[in-house]
Amino acid sequence: MKLSIVIVNYNVEHFLEQCLFSVRKALQKIEAEVFVVDNNSVDGSLRMLEEKFPEVKVIANRDNVGFSKANNQAIRQSEGEYVLLLNPDTVVEDDTFEKVVGFMDAHPDAGGLGVKMVDGTGKFLPESKRGLPTPLTAFYKIFGLASLFPRSKRFSRYHLGFLDKDETHEVDVLAGAFMLMRRSVLDKVGLLDEAFFMYGEDIDLSYRITQAGFKNFYFPETRIIHYKGESTKKSSVNYVFVFYNAMIIFAQKHFSQKRASTFTFLINIAIYFRAFLALTARFFKRAMLPVLDAVTGFAGLLLIKQFWGDFTIYREGGDYPLVLVTFVLPVYTLIWLVSIYFSGGYDKPYRIPKALQGIGVGSLMILVFYALLPENLRFSRALILLGTAWLAIVTSLIRFSAYLLKMDGFTLGGDVKRRFLVIGNGTEAQRVAELLRSTAIKPEFVGLVETKADEKLPASFIGHIHQVPEMIAIYRINEVIFCSKNLPHQTIIDKMVAWHAAGVDYKIAPEDSLSIIGSNSINTRGDLYTIGINAIDSNPNRRSKRFFDILAAAGSLAMWPLLLWFVKRPFNYLKNILLVIFGRKSWVGYCKVDQQTQKLPAIRSGVLCPALVFKRPVTEDQMINQLNLLYARDYTVWKDVEIFFKAFKWLGN
Repeated sequence: MKLSIVIVNYNVEHFLEQCLFSVRKALQKIEAEVFVVDNNSVDGSLRMLEEKFPEVKVIANRDNVGFSKANNQAIRQSEGEYVLLLNPDTVVEDDTFEKVVGFMDAHPDAGGLGVKMVDGTGKFLPESKRGLPTPLTAFYKIFGLASLFPRSKRFSRYHLGFLDKDETHEVDVLAGAFMLMRRSVLDKVGLLDEAFFMYGEDIDLSYRITQAGFKNFYFPETRIIHYKGESTKKSSVNYVFVFYNAMIIFAQKHFSQKRASTFTFLINIAIYFRAFLALTARFFKRAMLPVLDAVTGFAGLLLIKQFWGDFTIYREGGDYPLVLVTFVLPVYTLIWLVSIYFSGGYDKPYRIPKALQGIGVGSLMILVFYALLPENLRFSRALILLGTAWLAIVTSLIRFSAYLLKMDGFTLGGDVKRRFLVIGNGTEAQRVAELLRSTAIKPEFVGLVETKADEKLPASFIGHIHQVPEMIAIYRINEVIFCSKNLPHQTIIDKMVAWHAAGVDYKIAPEDSLSIIGSNSINTRGDLYTIGINAIDSNPNRRSKRFFDILAAAGSLAMWPLLLWFVKRPFNYLKNILLVIFGRKSWVGYCKVDQQTQKLPAIRSGVLCPALVFKRPVTEDQMINQLNLLYARDYTVWKDVEIFFKAFKWLGN
């Protein structure tokens, strides 16, 4: 066997398919074997391999074991004289393998070889040839000197920019996207170091090849396309930590203690500097809309103040007191912005009605606030009413303009395409999927998920329940539906808690019913309907709960001298008021019970709990568990209001 090709795949089905078609064509004249190691993909990659590439040897991992370990799995089974590590998001030329094998045959001192890589637009990728990341090389790259002087022998050693990209050269480091190695050399230096989960393993192995007395070559007489970044879908902050920590592992492994310490110091500076830039950019992206609302809103209020004063009470000269501009109008603006926030106006997708709702509620609060102000701070209700109109117009225009510009997250309301996962077994999941397709929702995508990890996956299913977080990302899922026939409600809640960060909605399909229980819409077909799971840890519910806590605490504090006669342990009630104000407690939380840990969404501990609304004490664990479950699953702020007043005497608990 002349050549063994190893491809590690993770959720890039379409790139993998394109890659394998190019590999198949390029192997017409070479005796070779092709391995695909799949790291628990959920995008249909395995089914595609079975249907279209039966000649490929597939290793299907049940977990994402990382790049190094997955490659090693296949290398140990391979038999070729040469081993090629190839990324799935690449395309090779028809004669690539003939040329690279021919070069290696003609150069017995060659331990490894890389080729010229271009991106999807045909642009040369400088990482086709790389130098060893010594402390100085890393310093020049991290602080931009390599970019300022791309052809300097001193500053551009990371990408060897001073070497002609169209000529063959000896290089220090081969790129992991296309890394051809002689098996006899691998037998001598060892396989990929599995301490590197992703990134850095190519540098480590390349260095060990040269340390063993062999040469690495950059070979530009054939090219590959590398759709850089598609196979990792890396987020900026996570990439910074993973990549630069891989560099630290390399330095500590191969450099002297002094050089490794210097390198580690530089890398740590780079990690926190790059992470700071990424987090700052993310903050400004999230803060952009509130800041824009605040600036345009306050500027409009200043103009309204000026024109209203000039045309009414100050026609003969004069102006409003300075305190209006320095205190009152900023407070009005802040109340409007906070109200928009609590109304969900800054939640994706950004919707105009949510912003208008927040402005309306904020205006009512300002009018109440206005009535309580002393006479010298009550300037004009007209400013509030005109400000309300201005805020409504300008916030609507901002969001509508962003929508027209197709900015991410902005919608007019009815154009969000719904993509679903249905979690259940066999016919039940298929039945619920058909119910879903028959509603007015008209889903764009419905994926079926098997609940049992050890079950063979039916043809129409896309994965198992433990793969759902990956499915949500890969398929851009909006909503997850649980089949209660196949899953107990406690398991459903467990999964809602575990997947909370994914930011999707949840629904439950009861057994043998023409209903899907959820929270956001009602669609009818006979007796088919959808009602909601209103999870307590959703962002709007967390805000509403905190808003009620503060409002009730403020009212309790103001009326404490009167209320203390109606509450048991009144001084503890006062302590609880302060704990709630400072966020240490909530007025309502879960009931406490001595039992095995019940997985529920994390919330603050409560002064009261749902069991206190009953006249007789609730002591049975099963009943208490059910109350906690219902409170977490179907939460509304009115539940807190009801419990607060019905169990008022226990506020000193």
